[in-house]
Amino acid sequence: MTETTQRRQQDGASASQGHTGAPETRGSTTIADPVVAKIAGMAAREVPEVHHLGGGMTRAIGAVRQRVPGTGSGSGVTQGVKVEVGERQAAVDLNVVVEYGASIADTAADIRSNVINAVERMTGLEVVEVNIAVDDVHLPDEPEDEGEESESGQGSRRVV
Repeated sequence: MTETTQRRQQDGASASQGHTGAPETRGSTTIADPVVAKIAGMAAREVPEVHHLGGGMTRAIGAVRQRVPGTGSGSGVTQGVKVEVGERQAAVDLNVVVEYGASIADTAADIRSNVINAVERMTGLEVVEVNIAVDDVHLPDEPEDEGEESESGQGSRRVV
């Protein structure tokens, strides 16, 4: 009989506080596609063999968009990144430019691992796939594209 009384008291205590379940079951969290795209873009750029994200045309359009007031903020991070986010899962597509001499297979595996770890850790979403398209190889003696210079801040031009 003591056991039954204790259970009723515990049930009554939680009911009187108005809590009906664990904190994670009280409400919902929605994560927007651009949030996941930024996380994936930053994680992919952390891999040393990645020169840039996005193909040549994507980078050129991104460079133009950055020069238009009000449109350039944060767009460089998601350049070359496309995501699809569901309630519990996400899929990521990346277009990358790899440094010459790097093993493309190893680089793709490193990118995939880094993106999956970052997105799953930060969002709690399960990453079901990370598709990687290698659009170009950056050669050491190639000049930097105009869009690449403005992203890194090293090649900014000054009009006199």
